[in-house]
Amino acid sequence: MKKVLFFLVLCALPLTAAAQEETCCGKCSKENAVVHAIMTRTSIRKYQERVVAADTIEMLLRAGMAAPTAINKQPWHFAVVTNKEILKQMGGRAADAPLAILVCGDMDIAKQGHGFDYWVQDCSAATENILLAAHAMGLGAVWTGGYPGERSQKYQQLLSLPETLVPLNAIAIGYPAESPTPKDKWDAKKVTEIK
Repeated sequence: MKKVLFFLVLCALPLTAAAQEETCCGKCSKENAVVHAIMTRTSIRKYQERVVAADTIEMLLRAGMAAPTAINKQPWHFAVVTNKEILKQMGGRAADAPLAILVCGDMDIAKQGHGFDYWVQDCSAATENILLAAHAMGLGAVWTGGYPGERSQKYQQLLSLPETLVPLNAIAIGYPAESPTPKDKWDAKKVTEIK
């Protein structure tokens, strides 16, 4: 029941005035809010000095956890950072944001049974859901890489995460202080039709 209610609430969210005014590919309709959000979402790297409310953060996390996952493992864990000092220490885009959500793979869950290697895909799907939900709710966000690499280890140490939680990425989130034009990434040359 909670999943159905969440889906209905998310679908009923009106796009912000800024998102509604954005143009997309011309093939989607503003009446189709999901496709419109996908086509008009863009990375936001500058944020207003405005706190993101706890209920808004919960909605973003619910969107992340609504993602598809291999074998329904749901091998994710989310670290929510609102502490300004920690955000600064994280560096990159998080340093200027009022909120960062680290999407982590939970290795205790990922290693159970089959499908270990799918944790990256599962957590990536959760990340995209959060990005789209943020855009639809009038927030701006940017996906910053972590795993594999030094940033993932830095985040793990900085946040005192156990070794079993591996930060895949950090999503910097806030109310936009910029409005870049979404890129049209359509390229027919990258499509092969098999008939």
